[in-house]
Parts: sequence; structure tokens; C-alpha cells
Amino acid sequence: MFKKILIANRGEIAVRVIRACKEWNIQTVAVHSNVDKDSMHVRLADESVCIGSHQPADSYLNIPAILSAVELTNSEAVHPGYGFLSENPEFAKILEENNIKFIGPSSKLIKMMGDKIQAKKIAKKYGLPVIEGSDEGISDKVEAKKICEKIGFPVLIKAAAGGGGKGMKIVKEEKEFEELFLTAKIEAKKYFGNDEIYIEKFFQNPRHIEVQIMSGKNRTVHLHERDCSVQRRHQKLIEETPSPILNDQIRKDLFEKTVNMVSQIGYEGAGTVEFIYEDEKFYFLEMNTRVQVEHPVTEVVTGIDIIKEQINVAFTRNTALVQDEIKPRGHAIECRINAEDPNNNFQPSPGKIGMCHIPSGFRTRVDGAIFQGYTVTPYYDSMICKLICHGRNRTEAIQRMKRSLDEFVVEGITTTISLHKKLLNHGKFINSDFNVSWLDKEKIL
Repeated sequence: MFKKILIANRGEIAVRVIRACKEWNIQTVAVHSNVDKDSMHVRLADESVCIGSHQPADSYLNIPAILSAVELTNSEAVHPGYGFLSENPEFAKILEENNIKFIGPSSKLIKMMGDKIQAKKIAKKYGLPVIEGSDEGISDKVEAKKICEKIGFPVLIKAAAGGGGKGMKIVKEEKEFEELFLTAKIEAKKYFGNDEIYIEKFFQNPRHIEVQIMSGKNRTVHLHERDCSVQRRHQKLIEETPSPILNDQIRKDLFEKTVNMVSQIGYEGAGTVEFIYEDEKFYFLEMNTRVQVEHPVTEVVTGIDIIKEQINVAFTRNTALVQDEIKPRGHAIECRINAEDPNNNFQPSPGKIGMCHIPSGFRTRVDGAIFQGYTVTPYYDSMICKLICHGRNRTEAIQRMKRSLDEFVVEGITTTISLHKKLLNHGKFINSDFNVSWLDKEKIL
């Protein structure tokens, strides 16, 4: 096994990786910006290296600085977490060229599946249903409009080179097309350095379903699905497993086709294949070549430590998991807690945390990096932790989550805890009568 791993990330996911490493007696190296020197991941790691200023480009996206930290600490491998450089093929390639293990798939596969157009072609080739739309990245307005007219409005315009809701616009009718097309191109260029977009049919009332996979040279397995349909502006707020709306036959078909595609491309490591689901049909959306924010809900129902298995695959190139032995139990729900004001258009709420009481109890888990006295800075993503509750069934999981949210106290900053309380008590959530557009269409607060 690896003797030392550098975690090229911060906050909650860095802490999560450090904990997994400690259980295997693997030495850990934390990298941090100047404003993160007192953060939890720095305190828990065996070593730490400051790699730059608070600006992500100067620190957590600074490849030369991270490589210097790897060399300085004699680290054998790098875990990228999620976000930042986790799906950057150039970063993975440089590590490969320097015989440093990137804990994830090869740079070739990251690049291939990170290109939405290419990924769509691959999915189609190996039998996954795909959404009607453009076959290539588009920069020309006239060409884009022709495609829109062919598939019919409404359409979804997306950045070809990235995700996370950036460069994504819904065009409901023709008269909106020109303005939103140009806006999407500008955003795509700003966030991903590439103004190419692609167009696909927009679904009115879809659910967002994703399949967790783990793959090695020996085999590919799935760890069942997650339903991530409670979203705001394309950002996930609540995730759960199993999905309350899938039947056994659809689930079986979804898993078989997903595993087949992942196996055929020679993937190694953890990954997630995402789908749009509507009218009992699923359509390939994209593949994330990294661990997901919402991986804990899968962990608690399967009993599998996904981070540890990532490390194992990286070291051995094989997965220890066997499909027949993966038997999910019960139901799990995850709430993402953000330092935002839900009553003020979700404005970020940085500041110093005063009183902080983390919920606990039976089948209650909190993944985070906050503590009393910790300062939430305005420079990074606003998520401060994830609350995960596991029950024998969905009803019990909801009750446990409501209890846990009532226990959660974070003073000094404003959080989305109040929003989650309202969502968990809402009739539409309780009855699973919602889709990805629910919160954008209905006023909850």
C-alpha cells in the first residue's frame, strides 16, 4: 500500500480522505492556501505545505506549486478529491509522467469523458440512450439556431467543456435564443476557457438519477443509484438512495448498461454516470471521473468505504468489490449545508463560527471541516458540511434527518439549515412528488 498520499484539496473532502488514510496507516500531506492554515484538514494531516494565496488559481489550482509539495514531501500518490483539479487531464498527465500515482482514472479517460460531446458519442456507442441534440461543440450562432429549430424548443444550451451549472441556459422559445446563446458562450469562456457549447432537448419534468461505479482491470461493479433531483439552479441540495421512483426492471436495465459502458472504456477507479429520467425512460447526461460530493449516502447503505476502495484500486489496479456481495440496506438521505442566506437570494455568508453543535446519534453522520472559532472565507465554495441520515426505510430516514436538523446549531454565520427543514417537511418531498425544476418554480421560503 502507499506510504504517503498528498491531498490536493481542502475542506470537507480533504478531511474525508485523511480519515480514510489514517485507518490504513498511510501518512498524509495537506496543502493549503494562506487563509486555510488553521483549517481542519491541515490540523489532521501529518504534514502540511502552504501552496499560495487565497485565490484558487494561486493555490488549489496551482499545478506547479502542488507538484513542488509532492516533491518536497516525497509523496507517492495524490488524491484530488472533487472540484479544483480532480477532473483536470493535464494535472493527471503530469503526475503520470513523473511516476506519481493520481488516485483516479487515467488522464486519457478524464479528457475523453470530460468532453461532453465525446462522452455522449461513447455512451451511444455502448448502448446507453442519449438526449437528442448537437453531435459536436458549436460556436456559430446560425448553426446553433438550426439545431434548435430541428429538435424544437425548449432547448438546453450547455458549456461543452464544463459543468456545475456554469454556461447553462434554458431557451424556452425562439425569441430568447440569441441573447441566451451569447450569454452561455461568454460564461463558458470565462469558467472553462472554451466558448464552445452544445445543445440538447430540454426536459420539462425530469428526475436526476446517477449510478455510482467502481472499476478495476479485473471488473466493474455498480454501487446502485442515487436520486439527486432536489436542486436549485442546477446545484444539488438533497440526495438520497435508493430512488423512490425507479422500479426493479428499470433499475436492472440502468445498471447493466452503465456497467457495460464503463467496463468497455477500460475505466479504473470511482466514477459516477449521470442520467435524466422522465416518463420511465433514462437518458445519459454525463460521467464524472471522480468521487462525488454525495458519495456518503451510497457508503451508508452499502457499507463500502468508497475513498478506501479508490485508494485500493489506484495501488493494485483491481477492485476488491464483487457485485453479488454488494447488498444495500435501508434508505439514506444527504443534505448539503451551505454558508448562504436562503432568505436573501442565497447570498454567501462568510464569517467566524461561534457556537457550533454538530448532530449525532443512531445512523447519523456529518462530513465536514467546521468547528467553533473556524472562519468561513468568501473565497471558496460555500458548502460547509454534509448531513447524512440512514434509516430502515425512507420514512425513517426522513424522520431522522428532521431530528438531526433540529439539533444542528451554527452561530455567527447564516446557513441553509432552515431551508432544509422546510424541504424535509414539505408534502412534495415526503411524497417524492418533485423534479429538478421544483425549487426554481415554487417558492418554499
